[in-house]
Amino acid sequence: MEFAYIPSPSQGVLHLGPIPLRGYAFCIIIGVFVAVWLGNKRWIARGGLPGTTADIAVWAVPFGLVGGRLYHVITDYELYFSEGRDWVDAFKIWEGGLGIWGAIALGAVGAWIGCRRRGIPLPAWADALAPGIVFAQAIGRWGNWFNQELYGKSTDLPWALKITSSTDGRVPGLYHPTFLYESLWCVGVGFLVIWADRRFKLGHGRAFALYVAAYCVGRFWIEYLRVDEAHHVLGMRLNNWTAIVVFLLAVVYLVLSARMRPGREEVVEPAAVASGEGDSEGDGDAVDLDKAEPADTESADAEPADAEAPESDEDAEPSESKESAADEAESAKKS
Repeated sequence: MEFAYIPSPSQGVLHLGPIPLRGYAFCIIIGVFVAVWLGNKRWIARGGLPGTTADIAVWAVPFGLVGGRLYHVITDYELYFSEGRDWVDAFKIWEGGLGIWGAIALGAVGAWIGCRRRGIPLPAWADALAPGIVFAQAIGRWGNWFNQELYGKSTDLPWALKITSSTDGRVPGLYHPTFLYESLWCVGVGFLVIWADRRFKLGHGRAFALYVAAYCVGRFWIEYLRVDEAHHVLGMRLNNWTAIVVFLLAVVYLVLSARMRPGREEVVEPAAVASGEGDSEGDGDAVDLDKAEPADTESADAEPADAEAPESDEDAEPSESKESAADEAESAKKS
C-alpha cells in the first residue's frame, strides 16, 4: 500500500492560448538567471564591474545550450537516428536532453570569447560563476521532474517518485527520484564552494575546479541508480566514466594550480581599476575642500588684524602730541 510518494506532474506543458509554457524550459531559464545574478555579486566582490557577468553570459549560455544538446544527441543518438525515429527531434531541446558535460565544455568556449573581448582572465570569471552554475543545475534538474524522466530504480521509500507516464518505454510505478538527489547534491556543492572560497581565498580557477570535482563525486553514485537507457563501457555507464575522468582532471588542476599560482588574482578586471581611479577624482575634490579650510582660517585670522588697526591709531596719538609740544617749545625760544 502506498502511504507516501512524490507525485509527478500530469503534464509538463501548459498552453496560454497558442503559446506553450514548458516546465523544463522554465527551470532552465530560472537557473540561468540565478547563475548570472549570483555570479554578478561575486564578481563585484572580487573587484569586477557590474554587468560584466551578464555580458559574458551572453556568449557562454548559447554555447552551453548547444554543447549540452550535442553531448546528449551524440551519446544517445539512437533516440533520434535509429529506425522509426525522427531526426528533427534532435533539435527539440524543450523536450529535455542536455548533457552537463557538453554544456560546461562548450559553454567555457563561449565564456572564453566573452572574457577575451573584455580583457579579463577566464579562470577568475569561472571562479565567480562556479556556485551560480551549480545552483542553476539544481534548479534545472526539476525540469526532469516535469518531463517524468531520469528517475532511478524501483523503491518503496517514502520519498519515492511516482511515474504515471507510459510513453517512450516508461513503466508506471515508484522509483528513486534521482533528479531530486542530484538537485540536493548540487545545492550542497554550491555552498561548499562558497565556504571554501571564503576560507582559502581560492583563485586562478580553483573554485571552479572544486565545483567540478565535487559534482563528479555525486554524479558518479547517482548515475548508478538511474535506469534510463545508456551506453556502457567495461560494465559501467558512459557518464560514470566521464565523471571519473573529469574528476581526476579537476583534482590535478587544483594541485598544480595551487603550486604554480598560489593565492588569488589581485586584479580581475582592468576596466574596474580604471573606474576606481575615476572615483579617486571625487576624492580629489574632497581634498580640495580640505585645502580650502586654511584659506578660511587666514580670512578668519585677518579679522583680528583689522581689529588691531584702531589700536595702532590710538598708539599714534601720543607721538603727534609730542611733536606739537616740541613745536611750541621752539616757538617759545624764538620769542
